[in-house]
Amino acid sequence: MNRLKAFQYLSVAAKWRLAGAYKLAGQTEAANSLIKGLNTNVEPYTQMGGTFGSDLRDKAMILEILTIMGQRNTANELLRQVAARLGQDTWYSTQTTAFSLIAIANYCGVNKAGGKMTYTYKLNGTGGDVNSASYVSQTPVAFKNTDGQLQLQNKGQNVLYARLILRGQPEAGTNPYAENNPDVLGMQVQYTSRNGQQLDPGQLKQGTDFVATVTLRNPGKRGYYEQMALSQVFPSGWEIINTRLMGNDSVMRSSPYTYQDIRDDRVYTYFNLEENRSVTYRVLLNAAYLGRYYLPATSCEAMYDNTIHAFAPGKWVEVVK
Repeated sequence: MNRLKAFQYLSVAAKWRLAGAYKLAGQTEAANSLIKGLNTNVEPYTQMGGTFGSDLRDKAMILEILTIMGQRNTANELLRQVAARLGQDTWYSTQTTAFSLIAIANYCGVNKAGGKMTYTYKLNGTGGDVNSASYVSQTPVAFKNTDGQLQLQNKGQNVLYARLILRGQPEAGTNPYAENNPDVLGMQVQYTSRNGQQLDPGQLKQGTDFVATVTLRNPGKRGYYEQMALSQVFPSGWEIINTRLMGNDSVMRSSPYTYQDIRDDRVYTYFNLEENRSVTYRVLLNAAYLGRYYLPATSCEAMYDNTIHAFAPGKWVEVVK
């Protein structure tokens, strides 16, 4: 730690983390000297690789260190900022979300609530009372149809924040809610025979071998794309032919990738994509089983930046004799 402390190019984020380590080691003076004069403001940024950092992630780390060092007043203001960002209807990476929740949990663990959570509720005519010292209270909600009524009355001294959390599964034929923007990421999906002739996957003869080809392009306006994930899920009437178990097939040659996961009904491909470059990935398939099936949407996204994505809509397909 002393060697790292003496490093002249130590970043601001690293200074905060190192200060926390010194505090936990009982070296309070060294910890205070490291963060003396440091600003808690962080300029907006997002990292798609490396440490997968973001401005919110760094603020959460600062909040965690301030809590460890007992600087409650400064930590309180930062807590409000982190909590407000988490409360927005915005996507965050696992890295950002995890550090934010850890920091808030540590703060709440050290600084106990001033009062209990006390409220009454009425759900579809059925009421209940809640009196809890916890920060979170959950009540299962069941609706028999699309209509329902929920009433809450706060009988305590704390401000309550109510949320209705819904879970479900989209109906078959429902495409992902996303917008294609070729200026951010271009994607083309084609189905061809093994000799390269285009075909319509909407109706295939049983026993037909064919190729699903996905081409992705980075227009270069957002820089280098890291940690990209291509998801191809196929109908249960199609079978994936794993060409990695076969000899070299020039027709099935694909662009380099970081990792590819081939399963019974889907293929996940992970890769990086340079500016103004394209990659192409091919999957060999067989129309194996008679029937009508749904072909889900093909999607590609940056795993640590949800503003970079593209998809091709799904549709119904049929395997005939």
